[in-house]
Amino acid sequence: MSTSVSATNSTLLRAFALIEEILKEDRATTVADLCQRLDVPKPTVHRIISQLEQEGLLQKEPDSRHLSPGPRLRKMALSVLAQRSVGAPRRAVLQKLAAELGETCNITLLDGHELVYFERVETNWPVRIQLPLGSRMPLHCTASGKLFLALMPLHRRKALLASLPLDVHTQNSITDRELLEQEMEKIADNTLSTDNEELIDGMVAIAVPIYDEVGQVRATLAVHAPTIRKPLSSLMEYAPTLRRAAAQLQAVLDL
Repeated sequence: MSTSVSATNSTLLRAFALIEEILKEDRATTVADLCQRLDVPKPTVHRIISQLEQEGLLQKEPDSRHLSPGPRLRKMALSVLAQRSVGAPRRAVLQKLAAELGETCNITLLDGHELVYFERVETNWPVRIQLPLGSRMPLHCTASGKLFLALMPLHRRKALLASLPLDVHTQNSITDRELLEQEMEKIADNTLSTDNEELIDGMVAIAVPIYDEVGQVRATLAVHAPTIRKPLSSLMEYAPTLRRAAAQLQAVLDL
């Protein structure tokens, strides 16, 4: 009986260790990488990965060699972060920022090839653009989406841009890949991104990165407003305030 429990615990801990190693990397990981870093026999790694794949916790990339978080694991991660007790400190920072700027502020996460609105504090203005939590948006025409693209490793960005459908949402949407690459270079230099009515006519936004403890971009902080109240030039004046809030969020977000 005790042997069986011990074996189960060992497998469970190894599975968590594998997932943790995969999540540490800002790129897809191979079985060989995991075996080397964890000093676990290859057959054991293959067996655990197969089980995790079946449960949707891990998935193989198209080349069948590299592994990345599966849909169930990504959903679990979002659910953990969305817990009210976990989210109270970040909510407080976001509420203070929205009150100071007088505009809607949000935190977004990258999920595969889409942007997810993760946390949001709405303005009380009668004219506002509502995007509920959990909304998924394209990367190429949103301030936060372009920021994620610009700050990810170049090889990953090129691969993602090559597969993304660059749909037209407004007349300002950038759908030419060469022009979008030029935009990415500017954003990477400034670590600040804009949405100049590229997703929705009459809406502008700016976004800055939120880093983790090792300097990787894990989320973005953005403010947006209707152009009838705030043109993009006015939002740009909020950039220093937005960066200070992003630094505060880095300390309270367990990303």
